[in-house]
Amino acid sequence: MSLLVIGGTGTLGRQIVLQALTKGYQVRCLVRNFRKANFLKEWGAELVYGDLTKPETIAPCLRGITAVIDASTSRPDDLNALKTVDWEGKLCLIEASKVANIQRFIFFSAQNAENFTNIPLMKLKYRIEEKLKKSEIPYTIFRLTGFYQGLIEQYAIPILENLPIWVTNENMYVSYMDTQDIAKFCLRALQLPKTKNQTFFLNGLKGWVSSEIIKLCEQLAGQSAKVQRIPTFILTLVSNFFGFFEWGQNISDRLAFVEILTVKNNSNNSKSTFELYKVFKIDSSEIIQLDDYFLEYFIRLLKRLRDINFEDVQKQKNLII
Repeated sequence: MSLLVIGGTGTLGRQIVLQALTKGYQVRCLVRNFRKANFLKEWGAELVYGDLTKPETIAPCLRGITAVIDASTSRPDDLNALKTVDWEGKLCLIEASKVANIQRFIFFSAQNAENFTNIPLMKLKYRIEEKLKKSEIPYTIFRLTGFYQGLIEQYAIPILENLPIWVTNENMYVSYMDTQDIAKFCLRALQLPKTKNQTFFLNGLKGWVSSEIIKLCEQLAGQSAKVQRIPTFILTLVSNFFGFFEWGQNISDRLAFVEILTVKNNSNNSKSTFELYKVFKIDSSEIIQLDDYFLEYFIRLLKRLRDINFEDVQKQKNLII
């Protein structure tokens, strides 16, 4: 099976490319900047020029392709890119995929997208879902929660740098996932006929509130956090007024994103999640847990700091000599 991956240089896309290559798939990546994507070529992927804002470049990328995996997303505050890429470009991609007789189209959306149509990115995610369902292309849609990778900037780094961490005044559970595990579900979908023409709400095994993540980071970092709380209703006003939020970047917008992903009933969510894992024939013990992810991050960080300190000591010795 040959795959065309869109968004291969992104946090999720690169994991999909790496795992697909490891499993023996032929992987082609649609890219605009070959230099930026060179590491994908070094891994073994084929790079082909394509730009969702230039419809004429899309069809040639699909020659000989069996499945399309769209892991791309524009910056939520770039309204022009949202229109040209996440709407017009993806409509062209869907139409070209239909003409090319693509056997599976995997699209990554966001949970609760239909409930936040005041936010352009969420509105477009939901509308593309609907267009894909009506396209007659065999599809699999994954509605995602937040990524572990985004929590490093939100929690770990501020604690290490003694900066404030902004949280809401409510205990909202979010079942984050590692992008490695999301990629695992993505590729498994290609092997399971029962996942065709289905939408899956992909969650981690456990919901976390911000206070639990902060406590975990404090223990691993060995220092206390500076926590600043902001009422949820203020975030709602901000989102309604500006009409967008940053996916994992801006402080207030990160919190608004948490609101979108809120797990209102954690016990029911856990039950449905275990059923989902059974469908995909993935053992829950294979899934990376958040505390293990943070532990590995801090171990790597401390090792890096020790190496830097060692290099500094060696430089000082050399200067003395």
